[in-house]
Amino acid sequence: MQDFNWDEFENGTVANVSKEELDKAYDETLNKVADHQVVDGKVISVDKKEVVVNIGYKSDGIIPSAEFRYNPDLKEGDVVEVYVESVEDKSGKLLLSHKKARLSKAWDRVNAALDNEEIVQGYIKCRTKGGMIVDVFGIEAFLPGSQIDVHPIRDYDQFVGKTMEFKVVKINQEFRNVVVSHKALIEAELEIQKKEIMAKLEKGMVLEGTVKNITNYGVFVDLGGVDGLIHITDLSWGRVDDPHKVVELAQKINVVILDFDEEKKRIALGLKQLTPHPWDALDENLKVGDHIHGKVVVLADYGAFVEVQPGVEGLIHVSEMSWSQHLRSAQEFLHVGDEVEAVILTLDRSERKMSLGIKQLKEDPWEAIEVKYPVGSKHTAKVRNFTNFGIFVELEEGVDGLIHISDLSWTKKVKHPSEFTQVGQPIDVMVLDIDKENRRLSLGHKQLEDNPWNQFEEKYTVGSVHEGTITELLEKGAVVSLEKDVDGFATPKHLVKQDGTSAQQGETLPFKVIEFNKDSKRIILSHSRTFEDAQREEKRKAARAARPAAKKEEQAVKIENQTSGTTLGDFDVLAQLKEKMEGGK
Repeated sequence: MQDFNWDEFENGTVANVSKEELDKAYDETLNKVADHQVVDGKVISVDKKEVVVNIGYKSDGIIPSAEFRYNPDLKEGDVVEVYVESVEDKSGKLLLSHKKARLSKAWDRVNAALDNEEIVQGYIKCRTKGGMIVDVFGIEAFLPGSQIDVHPIRDYDQFVGKTMEFKVVKINQEFRNVVVSHKALIEAELEIQKKEIMAKLEKGMVLEGTVKNITNYGVFVDLGGVDGLIHITDLSWGRVDDPHKVVELAQKINVVILDFDEEKKRIALGLKQLTPHPWDALDENLKVGDHIHGKVVVLADYGAFVEVQPGVEGLIHVSEMSWSQHLRSAQEFLHVGDEVEAVILTLDRSERKMSLGIKQLKEDPWEAIEVKYPVGSKHTAKVRNFTNFGIFVELEEGVDGLIHISDLSWTKKVKHPSEFTQVGQPIDVMVLDIDKENRRLSLGHKQLEDNPWNQFEEKYTVGSVHEGTITELLEKGAVVSLEKDVDGFATPKHLVKQDGTSAQQGETLPFKVIEFNKDSKRIILSHSRTFEDAQREEKRKAARAARPAAKKEEQAVKIENQTSGTTLGDFDVLAQLKEKMEGGK
């Protein structure tokens, strides 16, 4: 530059070339730029406030950095689209806009991105209801909260101001609404990873994974792009009521593949299978009849599961909890968490099953039933329940008996046992019979007293008259109370009174015993007979008194008849007979 003649340049002549010619040649090196045109420009410099862009014009344009927020990686030398707002403003500056350049082609580009399923970059501007607003090609697109990531997002603010890759998933041409998704990109990548992983899987393979989610039914484990589920029953050989007690979120664990479905992308994993089965470590000397200790882990109506060691459980059926034969639930005997001692009833190591009993810890009360409850012995029992034919009572736990309804009272006719006592009440009984094989006792209550019908037989003889009160009127007759718990029965024809009317309930009248049966405890009564019999007796007496006179009259008539029919020959015979009689004297 030292040889350059500045004087000639300022005078308009350089190497015999005029200034006009120089200006012309310079202008020809510049691009032909017009206002409102979109052109490509080269980034000259980038800082926090502005970006300088050269479009090949005689001056460079300056664009605010905010217009390039969607592209944080913008650097010197990058080519960008710019919109020429003015080639030369009042100050002689070149005015450019990158945002307007993007907008002028944005709709075409965003539609092409949807059609071609291409990945676009977008700048997350702010939060909005249900998601985020993203700048894509200068267009404000909607990013739903569910499309940010494959995992639920709680804090949306952490994404504001970030530039991310998106996929255009929906466009409403009428309202020019654009919906984008970042989740779709992640899922596409995961799908590729899943296919690669699933292709390598085999049953029994042991893999390392990370606990991704814990639910009440199991644990989801990330195997490096594909998830598998450890069902709660496969977490431990022992019972698990809460998976959180076995694993923690983000914990690294080894799991074994139990099964998988390549089409449905489902993988069943196991954790307990990596350790030996507890049944294999069970004491070899353990046998039926041994006593064993354990803890109640589960209760059901039919029984209780007792853990004798982690992963080894035995069932105590409710029928093995008490010698009693009453239907009861296991909750009446045990609670979850109870430490119990039990007797091994069955033990099947191949099936890994064990049944236990706790009633066997006590002596069976039926073993010596004849000694403790001999026939004829008296006891106090507890009323358990009623049937139409009697009362079931409990003498002690495991020892029940039946009082038949006919053995409740000597005198009272009990229609239903509930008339006699109540459930839960004590009642005195006598043992009548023992059926040890079927565990049954026949009991009686009335046998505690002498049979009063032996006395009634002497008191209520047939023909005796007693005062009674009609307590109940039935279709076939009336129940008559003679004394406490002693009733008789009278048919309708025996309820007719002397005035011809029929006796009514509540009336107290004299009754005559017309039938007495001690075995069937039956007394048949009649009110009518109390006066009818007297009337019949009077008639019989009158008949007897009239009978002699009638007989004399009958004889007189007979003699008269005989006389009137006598012949002369008869008189001769009579005379001869008289002579013989007199001669004999």
